Amino acid sequence: MIADQTVARTLLQVDDLSMRFGGLLAVDGVSLSVMQREVFAIIGPNGAGKTTVFNCISGFYQPTAGDISLDGASIARRPSHVVAQQGLVRTFQNIRLFKSMTVVENLLVAQHHQVNTNLLWGLLKTGAYRRSEQQALQRAAYWLDYLGLTELANREAGTLSYGLQRRVEIARCMITKPRLLLLDEPAAGLNPQEKQALSQLIDQLRREHGVAVLLIEHDMSLIMGISDRILVMEHGKPIVTGTPAQVQSDERVIKAYLGEQ
Repeated sequence: MIADQTVARTLLQVDDLSMRFGGLLAVDGVSLSVMQREVFAIIGPNGAGKTTVFNCISGFYQPTAGDISLDGASIARRPSHVVAQQGLVRTFQNIRLFKSMTVVENLLVAQHHQVNTNLLWGLLKTGAYRRSEQQALQRAAYWLDYLGLTELANREAGTLSYGLQRRVEIARCMITKPRLLLLDEPAAGLNPQEKQALSQLIDQLRREHGVAVLLIEHDMSLIMGISDRILVMEHGKPIVTGTPAQVQSDERVIKAYLGEQ
């Protein structure tokens, strides 16, 4: 849970978010807030609009209505690469690594906006350019070690198991020093041991690196075990927001998942 609720401040604020595709209203009036170091989950049946909310927050879609702010600054109409540079990064439901590149190369590519890319300095191999390259390698080495990937550094990412590719994807996000990490179904395709390790990793990242986590997930045991708060959606609309205990006992949530006679 959040270490100290008294000092935590709102990091992400989403107000009355709506997204329309032609005649389809995919997201209708969603509001949520994520505090610093909080793990906040969005759940709901398939087609509830969860990934559309993610795409709006991360800049892949421009919402039809509503506002999204990160640390008080509006990001609702900014492209995804600008949003990422401001400290909000994400993974995808389908892993999007550079699969023909090695693991370490994936982590180096992720740092392109942090590394000095002056063309002339690169051609001349100046001291500033070499220092920048060395720092990028050091950051890559740190995250490889942190996620237990050091021995796989020179393996092509596409040759790794699904679970290991997920870890590379998270390492690639974390190397950019995010304030908010969005995880889209991170437990999909993982075995029980990998899910347990993922749960521990999310908690570790929050505690040791101060990152807030917003995730979509269908694995209810994982969600209930790691989330501070949960938003439940159905048919593009919010049903309820609350703690895991509040959500589990809410009749509207039970109806959405189980139906009623």
